[in-house]
Amino acid sequence: MLKQILFTFFFSLLTNFVIGQIISGNVGGRSAAMGGVGAANNDFWSVNNNQAGLGFAEGSGVGFYYDNHFLIKELSLNQLSAVFKTKRGGFGLNVSYFGYGQYNEKKIGLAYGMKLGKRFALGVQMDYLHTFIAENYGSKSMFTFEIGLMTKITDELTLGAHVYNPIRTQISEYNDERLPTLLKLGLNWDLAKDFTAAIEAESDMNNPLILRAGLEYNIMDLMYARIGVSNNPNVFSFGVGLYLGGFKLDFASSMHQVLGYSPQISASYLF
Repeated sequence: MLKQILFTFFFSLLTNFVIGQIISGNVGGRSAAMGGVGAANNDFWSVNNNQAGLGFAEGSGVGFYYDNHFLIKELSLNQLSAVFKTKRGGFGLNVSYFGYGQYNEKKIGLAYGMKLGKRFALGVQMDYLHTFIAENYGSKSMFTFEIGLMTKITDELTLGAHVYNPIRTQISEYNDERLPTLLKLGLNWDLAKDFTAAIEAESDMNNPLILRAGLEYNIMDLMYARIGVSNNPNVFSFGVGLYLGGFKLDFASSMHQVLGYSPQISASYLF
């Protein structure tokens, strides 16, 4: 009973954040450690964060991501992703699950990213969304899509833009409730061979602008250290990455100013 009361309390605080950001937000331990940036990250998790990055895919592979929000298992996000490299780009698959038995959100996305020239790529993903609420509230299925652009302005500067749900898919006819449209614009700058800085802005038109920033330092060939910050809400994050050939393991943790820590982990393997 106490657990249910606590969960209801946290859920009431986080409703806008969860529905608007979590299942359709950036994923991957690298992103989580760097303040949540992702629109301009050209790595495996571009398959979710900005599908245009599939145009620059280095190979085919699979990955798993887990995010335990505020150490409450009922607020956990699990995602399995796969990338299939082609001659001109790559296909992607994302399957995610957020919540628990009494309330959960599922998302299945099929993506394709194509390289258009040496430095420019375009990507798109078709999404199937399903929300379930117990106690006779029922369930709802929806379809939408997302589109991304990525350009390597120079060898050191990468610019990424991504739009989720540009068609403002309707959730309910009551009050014409609709899924938010999320717009992200990010920039990654390789300041040195071993040092990267990233910034990103996100807006859903109805809430204050979210700003994110992160730093990554390659301590040695196999290890990366990262820190990041974001606002609305104010969150500080940090983490490390271990890269062993095609296998990448990333750990991160973020700290909300009121609700506490959220650990994240991701693993990916490129064949």
